Amino acid sequence: MEYRSLGRTGIKVSELSLGSWITFKNQVDVDAAAEIMAAAYDLGVNFFDNAEAYARGESERVMGAALKKLGWRRGSYLVTTKIYWGLYDGVNEKNTLNRKRLIEGINGSLERLQLDYVDVLFCHRPDKTTPIEETVWAMHNIIERSKAMYWGTSMWSAAEIVEAIAVAERHHLHKPVVEQPVYNLFERERFAGEYARFYKEFGYGTTTFSPLASGLLSGKYNKGIPSDSRAGRKGNEWLVDRMRDKEKLEKVAALEPIARELNCTLSQLSLAWCLKNPFVSTVITGASRVDQVRENMKAGEIAPKLTPEILERIDRIFGVEPEEDEG
Repeated sequence: MEYRSLGRTGIKVSELSLGSWITFKNQVDVDAAAEIMAAAYDLGVNFFDNAEAYARGESERVMGAALKKLGWRRGSYLVTTKIYWGLYDGVNEKNTLNRKRLIEGINGSLERLQLDYVDVLFCHRPDKTTPIEETVWAMHNIIERSKAMYWGTSMWSAAEIVEAIAVAERHHLHKPVVEQPVYNLFERERFAGEYARFYKEFGYGTTTFSPLASGLLSGKYNKGIPSDSRAGRKGNEWLVDRMRDKEKLEKVAALEPIARELNCTLSQLSLAWCLKNPFVSTVITGASRVDQVRENMKAGEIAPKLTPEILERIDRIFGVEPEEDEG
């Protein structure tokens, strides 16, 4: 496993990491989660991602119980969580980054995770109604109270991140250091244009999610929707139309010859492609079985094989001119 700096911070994160979105509680219980996390940890993963909104807080409970069962030394791993949507419908308890919500939110997350602190706390989405100054101050106070070591943003615009950094610098507060954007072969825009310049100028880290586009890039949907797949599970009906997108499925199929040449799976190829981006700190993977963890982690061995010529072939499949893809 290779390790990368999380932006300009002093901590290192495994280039491939493990997230709990959709899987923990929904697909795996505490025992299975512990097995999956142990497999990742044994392969060098030190970064485990969560959010209060995942399974309405139950994903955090599962991860917390799994961590307690595993009994790892706290300094040997990193845990992140995210706050925004909330768990209740109170007017000040959902879709907000106000001070009250953030303080109550981190307290709730720590209780469910059974931890004294998280390593990174993300603002899960931007809040258009709360002044950024209020959010920045609250995140600063959370760090000062050692409930989080760093804070970051997820799916914020470059302008919003720049404003948050400016507020923090003006008041000498802890500023955000990392963004969590979606990033895969289909969705590249958050590393292009203003974002590419932004990452270069500020040295902002990134913990990217959905590298397989919810499984589409794994190739498992090329011949229909398997009953045991994520899209085939009850409650995930929202994924069905996406997995039947004919144009996208044709592009995935067109990747198969390249995967065969490199002697890897489509999943490994898609993950390796994400790793080639120098602005990516870690690629968050998901897994509901130990064998998926082991397969995904081999992507690090494939990334060095992606030559400029192969990357150009991939770009052509997705209709992207190399010079246009600034990430």
